[in-house]
Amino acid sequence: MQYVAHPSSVNGRLLAPASKSAAQRAIAIASLAEGTSVIVRPGSCDDVQAAVSVCKQLGVHIEEHDHQMHITGGIRPPGNELNCGESGLGIRMFSGVAATLNEEIVLTGKGSLMNRPMSMVEQSLLAMGVSCQTTGGRLPIFIKGPFPGGAATIDGSQSSQVLTGILIASPMANSDVVLSVNDLKSREYVDITTRIMKLFGVNVTNNNYKEFIIPSRQRYKATQYRVEGDWSGASFLLVAGAIAGQISIENLDLSSAQPDRKIMEALQDAGAICITDNNTVEVKKGTTALQAFSFDATHCPDLFPPLAALAANCKGKSSILGVSRLKSKESDRAATIMDTFGKLGLDISLDRDAMIISGGQIKGADIHSHGDHRIAMAGAIAALNADRKVTIGHADAVNKSYPEFYKDLESITS
Repeated sequence: MQYVAHPSSVNGRLLAPASKSAAQRAIAIASLAEGTSVIVRPGSCDDVQAAVSVCKQLGVHIEEHDHQMHITGGIRPPGNELNCGESGLGIRMFSGVAATLNEEIVLTGKGSLMNRPMSMVEQSLLAMGVSCQTTGGRLPIFIKGPFPGGAATIDGSQSSQVLTGILIASPMANSDVVLSVNDLKSREYVDITTRIMKLFGVNVTNNNYKEFIIPSRQRYKATQYRVEGDWSGASFLLVAGAIAGQISIENLDLSSAQPDRKIMEALQDAGAICITDNNTVEVKKGTTALQAFSFDATHCPDLFPPLAALAANCKGKSSILGVSRLKSKESDRAATIMDTFGKLGLDISLDRDAMIISGGQIKGADIHSHGDHRIAMAGAIAALNADRKVTIGHADAVNKSYPEFYKDLESITS
């Protein structure tokens, strides 16, 4: 679908979308738990629905009603291959879960996920003593347990998501698991994993993110879990407030482990007015022009698109570090940001691992999401201060993480 975004001011109050990162983890863990868990406000984005579909294929009973999921745990080998949709977290997380079963499981996906590298999954599970084979480093993946446990060293330099899958599966191993992790990126996403594991009754010892110890003979216990608001999706709306008016977002946990909460640092550095009160964040445009900023997004690479929209509206050249983390997203995200904002009339360049964005007048244009939900949202936010309309191709890519995005944006624009 196409979406036409118009220059607008913003003013209003919204509820943050549910964190798909937290929801997917909770759904997977509840599927391994004893008893029936209740997941409150899990959201309905494509990645969450893909996780539900995988768990149902694994024999888990899931009922959804009134913004709740009732999940009765207990998995078994599926009759067909497991399709994780386009969810990078899903494929890596459920690879770990599949390793606990004693029959060969085939995991696949669709769309952009089919082109994303999976060698890290293969190498990590092989190190754990699990039979695992990719298809030339891509999907599908063939996995066969059992998960013996023991000690292993895995590489965390490309993503923390493989570690998340192994951590979630580790209580089901035949012996204690001791993981040595090299060069772990996105550490705070691992904190989300271990926090949710603890809520479901499993403890993990984290030795400075270099070693993780998970005793066997632990079992997940059913519980009720309320999914927190998503800083990743909310970051686009907070930028909208900073560049085009005022916005208040409810249900954002200021003590969250989500690394994208650091959007607040960039907004403040740029000169936006930021006010926090309990779990509500208000951001509004200041009386003076926003100023260029420097930001290290190495551990929060999903912030690159909203930060690009912010930098486009700042006076001077902003620098965002961490370009190396963008290669294997839904798109080659560095290239798509440069293409998108270049069409919008902005000067963007790369300096080693930094993206340099010169602020200026945003031009109306026809752009394309490249199938990347965050590029679609960034284009719509940038359009708020464009000189004319911006037409976004494949705009429905937002369904991956935030299907209500355009509706919410329209509710606060005028």
